[in-house]
Amino acid sequence: MLTLETKIAHNDKDILQKYAGALFRDKTLEFYGVKSAKIVDLINVELPNVEVSEQATDTIYLLADDTYLHLEFQTTHSKKDLLRFAVYDFRLYERDERKIKTVVIYSSDVIRAEKNINIGSAVYSVDTVMMCERDGNKIYKELETKIKNGTELTDNDIQNLIFLPLMKCTVSKDDIAVQAATLAQTIGDKSKRNLCIAAAVAFGGKYLKQATIKKLMEVLEMNGAVAEYLEERDEKVIAKRDLEVAKKALRRGVAVDVILDITGLDMPTIERLQSEL
Repeated sequence: MLTLETKIAHNDKDILQKYAGALFRDKTLEFYGVKSAKIVDLINVELPNVEVSEQATDTIYLLADDTYLHLEFQTTHSKKDLLRFAVYDFRLYERDERKIKTVVIYSSDVIRAEKNINIGSAVYSVDTVMMCERDGNKIYKELETKIKNGTELTDNDIQNLIFLPLMKCTVSKDDIAVQAATLAQTIGDKSKRNLCIAAAVAFGGKYLKQATIKKLMEVLEMNGAVAEYLEERDEKVIAKRDLEVAKKALRRGVAVDVILDITGLDMPTIERLQSEL
C-alpha cells in the first residue's frame, strides 16, 4: 500500500510542512486539555536506527521553553505503539538532550488508552487526547453556521475543522474530511482557508485513505495554495543564488556596477556583503 510519503511529490510535502507548522505556532495545546509552553516551530527530525511503521508520521515541535513536543495521531491503541514512541523519544533525547512531552491524539475509534509503560527501571508516560469525547456532527454544524454568517474563525475553530475526521461522527473519517475541506473552501480569509485544507492533508496522512488525500491536494491546487507557495519558494531560491554570485564577484574584484547589473541586488545589499567580506 502506498503511503503519504510515496504518494505526494516532494514539492507538495514542503507545502504541507509549511501549513502544518503554522497550525500550532505561537499556541499551546490547552485546547486539548494538555498544558505546554507555546509552540515555536515545526522540527524536521529523521533519526537513524529507529524502526518506524510504514504509516507513522512523527511530528516534533520546538517549544518556547526549549523542550520538544512529540505529537502522534492514532486510530488504534496498543502497547507496541507506546513502545515505539518511547524508543523514538529516547533516541531524540540522546541526540539533542531536550526534554520531550509526548501527546497522543486518539481518533473516535479508541475509547480507552493506557498512558504509561512501566518496565521496572523506567516509566514512560504520554498525555492522551480522546477525540471520541467530541461530537463531530455538532461541531461541524457550528462551524458551518459561523462560516456562512461570515463570523471570523478562532484558532480553536480552525483546529476543530482540521481534526473533524478524528471526532465522533455519523459518517466515515474520509467522508467528513471531504465535507470539512468543502466547507473550508467557503472561508473568506484565504490564509485560513488554505491552512485548514493543507494541515488536514498533512496530519490526515495518518488516518485517511490515499484517495481522500489526493482529493484534498486537488482542492489545495484549485485554491492556488500550491502555486503560491512554489512562487514564494522560487523567489527565495533566486535571491539566495544572487547573493552567492555577488559574494564571488566581490572576492574577485568585479566592479560594483557590474554586480548590480547581473544580480539585480540593490546597493545597500552589496555594501552589506562588502562589509561582511
